[in-house]
Amino acid sequence: MRYPFVQRWLALATGVLAAATVMTAGPVAAEPPAAPPPVIPLPPEWDPGFYLPPADVVAATAPGAIIAVRQVRVADFGLLPIDVDAWQVSYRSNNSRDEAIPAVATLIKPRGQAPNPRKLLSVQLAEDSTAGYCAPSYALQHLSAAAVAGQIVVPAEFLFAQAALSQGWAVVVPDHQGPDSAYAAGPLAGRITLDGIRAATNFAPLEAGPTAPVGLYGYSGGSIATGHAAELHSSYAPELNIVGAAEGGVGADLGAALSMANNQATSGLVFAAVLGLTREYPDFAAYLDQRLDPLGKALFAIKSPLCVQYQSALLPFLNLTGMIGSDGNPLDDPPVAAMLDDTRMGKSVPGMPLFVWHSAWDEILPLAATDTLVDTYCRDPNTSLTYTRDHASEHIVAEVVGGPAALIWLRDRLDGVPAAPGCTTSDAGTMAATPGALNFLGESLAAKFASLFGMPLGSR
Repeated sequence: MRYPFVQRWLALATGVLAAATVMTAGPVAAEPPAAPPPVIPLPPEWDPGFYLPPADVVAATAPGAIIAVRQVRVADFGLLPIDVDAWQVSYRSNNSRDEAIPAVATLIKPRGQAPNPRKLLSVQLAEDSTAGYCAPSYALQHLSAAAVAGQIVVPAEFLFAQAALSQGWAVVVPDHQGPDSAYAAGPLAGRITLDGIRAATNFAPLEAGPTAPVGLYGYSGGSIATGHAAELHSSYAPELNIVGAAEGGVGADLGAALSMANNQATSGLVFAAVLGLTREYPDFAAYLDQRLDPLGKALFAIKSPLCVQYQSALLPFLNLTGMIGSDGNPLDDPPVAAMLDDTRMGKSVPGMPLFVWHSAWDEILPLAATDTLVDTYCRDPNTSLTYTRDHASEHIVAEVVGGPAALIWLRDRLDGVPAAPGCTTSDAGTMAATPGALNFLGESLAAKFASLFGMPLGSR
């Protein structure tokens, strides 16, 4: 398994210290006991004992089976603790070549009673970074330094997970980029997400058992994990009771995203995705190693250890394709085309109902690619899909106005309300006008506000 140079160096420098602070078990069928929460959380680079259990232990463990557990304290932007029960689990997953890899997810249970089994929402946050300290499992912890170090998206999007907790649902947040921070590697992220749900539904304290209804939620970088998990569900983890998937700002076609970002303000963020993809696709990595010009190679070294804020801000307006030496369009060269084909959504039609939304003016992920994906899914007469194009937003605002509508839709699915059959496409002035969206948002914000004054989240 390959790890970035910075991760290897930090792991060697701090391995002895980290090994003393975590508990790692061998392959187990039963749930291992949970270690107490760390006083000061360590990022994955300084915590290899938990994040990188021995390869033989991982290989001997079934996909989704838990290797180690510890309690954690979650907080808003690392500062304001949230009154919930939370754990981290280290578990086995598979990469896109079906090789065993370690994975980590954060499991969160709200206060208060709930039906047995408790409903579960898997929230794929947009990590969009290329270093372990940017991962949700670290960024969500009390006293983590991730927000200061540039991971601002994960803590901000965590408010949507808290809206789910205020409904009384359990939440699982996977580190879906995996141990190499392979940003944008969708098939990898889908497997890690599904195995994270397996781990969550088999973790008794979460109260979401193997038959629990499960929803998927993800936006932007999180939509990549969500969409691929939805497509892989029937072949990879068919036993999971996934009742609906909501994805917005969809990263359906990375080639289209790269072409749109070329020489534009978003090129720095898309370059990070290119970097992340080399960590999951060896042929693509070898191709770029041979073809990148000196500027491209320098950027690879500079950007390798950065979180999303600095990935986006550092050197926008890059000529991404121009840095690759090619006789024609480098996207057509076999190693690139193969990677783009493997990460493109639409290879299979998800078996669960879908809620999809996208800004009509999205400046990061092209609307046309999501239109194509929806058309592909809807060729199947059994597809149940609701698709909304929002016309009063751009990429970031579209999640703010569309997220509440997506969570309302997921609430119906988790409550057992059947989704409408067939496909529906609509154009909205703003999704904030979706019936019930403002009330849902107000209730969620009220629960969040009360939690700041000691009211346990989800205790209603």
